[in-house]
Amino acid sequence: MKKKWLLGALAGLMTLSLAACGGGSSSSDKKSDDSGSTTVASLKKAGKIKVGVKVDVPGFGYQDPDTKKNEGMEVDLAHKIAKEITGSEDNVEFVGVTAKTRGPLLDNGEVDMDIATFTITPERKKSYNFTAPYFTDEIGFLVRKDDGFKSIKDLDGKTIGVAQTATTKQSLEKKAKEEGISFKYSEFASYPELKTALTSKRIDAFSVDKSILFGYVDDKTEILGDGFAPQEYGIATKKDNTELSDYLDKLIKKWKEDGTMKEILDKWKLEDAAK
Repeated sequence: MKKKWLLGALAGLMTLSLAACGGGSSSSDKKSDDSGSTTVASLKKAGKIKVGVKVDVPGFGYQDPDTKKNEGMEVDLAHKIAKEITGSEDNVEFVGVTAKTRGPLLDNGEVDMDIATFTITPERKKSYNFTAPYFTDEIGFLVRKDDGFKSIKDLDGKTIGVAQTATTKQSLEKKAKEEGISFKYSEFASYPELKTALTSKRIDAFSVDKSILFGYVDDKTEILGDGFAPQEYGIATKKDNTELSDYLDKLIKKWKEDGTMKEILDKWKLEDAAK
């Protein structure tokens, strides 16, 4: 099963750079009102929403290599939003994104929103609108069992693999300073590439949010018990689409209060670190 989703993730990722460069629908097809902004009303009129999701994160956003079907808690969330806006959960088009491409695809109008393990930070809020967090995670480390690493201090001086443009590296620098240790870094475009680098011993640890790491554990790797730097995921929209963001924010808050979000997390066996 692990090989199945890993191969599917690699295949899906081959198309992402094309989409980032405008290989999908053109920005002229963008669903917007007269002001140029995407609104709930313009999406309702178009009858479809386009959502950026991960294709390589089991449990959150993953594309099955055989059926090409997208699945995960963030995919379920997108279906629910589609139903609220258009009347049917099927009126959603998924666009595969990575940590590197999700911002550009949002900027150029290829997607209406990103629901893609997008961590909310003060810096990112300068460029995008974010809803209230729908999930809170924490950063961790995936390591090879044979290396015998037991804590973060065992990684002093080691090479840590991180995703390009992700916030993980900044958090690791801060944590290393607190612990009185140091790291070397190697950046990769995708999570499958990071896992391959770990397996081939080009890096000593693969670091990202723990829930993402769980999808890459096999019989030769394990996640260290140490976790730090809470990561809050929010739905991101283009900065000038304030009305749409406010609408989505209200939905997330309602679903967290009425237990809908808990049902989705329980379905995918995900535990919110905010508890």
